[in-house]
Formats: sequence, structure tokens, C-alpha cells
Amino acid sequence: MRIRATLNALALRLDGNETPEMLRKALAELPSLPLEVEVAGVVTQGTLEALLELGRERGLQLRPQRGEKYIPYTEVIDQTLRSGARVESPGTVVVLGDVNAGAEIIAAGDIIVVGKLRGLAHAGATGQEEAAIWAMSLEAKQLRIAHHVAQSPDGEKSARGPERARVAEGRIVLEAWGKKA
Repeated sequence: MRIRATLNALALRLDGNETPEMLRKALAELPSLPLEVEVAGVVTQGTLEALLELGRERGLQLRPQRGEKYIPYTEVIDQTLRSGARVESPGTVVVLGDVNAGAEIIAAGDIIVVGKLRGLAHAGATGQEEAAIWAMSLEAKQLRIAHHVAQSPDGEKSARGPERARVAEGRIVLEAWGKKA
């Protein structure tokens, strides 16, 4: 168990080996601030009941484990997406074909296009800045990763080969596959 004070609460991380007595004793000596609880291990029913009891007195908020990014699955689309097509996924999307202008892909995870990407691609749509957009030919007018948006410059695009778009230093950057930006 780890406890640290934040501005408005006590941040409590449960690792799974805590007993109800350990929890009560540790919190009895600390200010009566609301609890923000992160669970990183298996918590017993007794410990959970003690936590809920303390939460009724102080206030309780559960938050996801830091560093954990749950992407439920990968969806594979085995055809070209035509204008007007829209794919939304809580996971990663792989398109085996092109994504034409006017088509949209919105994914919580990565977007991988084994073909030309000319339509709208929004990876990390639920806030995952670590998400990326991969394409054999990245020709989209606009890319989105989490809350970041990038527009392609006006003018002709030369064929540059396979590229990856990712967030670096607060903006979307393009790089050739296998090279760091």
C-alpha cells in the first residue's frame, strides 16, 4: 500500500496484500481528506468493505491504474473503405486496403492501413496520446491522435513510402517506419 497527499485528497494505491486492519490503521493517522484509490492487485472482500466504510466517511473515488491502457481487441477490415464509410472501434483498427477520401476511422487504439490513407483517421480517440497511425501511403488531409489535430500542407504530395504518425512534444509528427522523429 502506498499513500500520498495531493492537493484535495489522499491518493491510495492498493497492491493486493493489505488487510482491513492495515488500511484502517494507516488512514487513522492521516488527515480526513477524500480518498482517490487505485487498485493494482487483488483486494479481499474484507479490505474492500473497510475501504467502502472509510469512503462513506471521507468520500471515495476510484481511478484506473496508472500506465494501464486497456485496448480490448483489434478489428480487421479486409476491404477498401469507400467515401461515406465510417468505422468506430474501442480497440485498434487494421485496414487491409485503402481508406478513400470521405471515409472515417475512429479508434481508441492504433490505426494501421495496409494501403493508402486518404480519409479521416482518429487514433487514441478516448484520450490515448500513445496511439499511432500507420499507413503504406499517408495522404490524409487531417489526422487526429487523442486531442491533437494535424492538417496536411496544401500542394502536391510526393510518394514518401510507409509512415507513422504519433504524438511527440505535444504535436503530431510523421516519420518513416522504423526511424525515430
